[in-house]
Amino acid sequence: MILYTPLANEDVFPPANDNSNRLTIAYEGRHMYCEQKTDGSYEVLQLLSTDPQDFLNEKYQPGTILS
Repeated sequence: MILYTPLANEDVFPPANDNSNRLTIAYEGRHMYCEQKTDGSYEVLQLLSTDPQDFLNEKYQPGTILS
């Protein structure tokens, strides 16, 4: 396959990042995409919910640390 683009190879094919410490967890009945820290806690990266009220809850905002 030939790809005709003015972009650099790094922009088209970004380097693979090590996301082994990122996972989906269930916390208080809500599913979240989190990153596990070295001390065992989790930092919320993304809330995975279909309930709009979950997004208004400050406990589930991105950047929140779950212990």
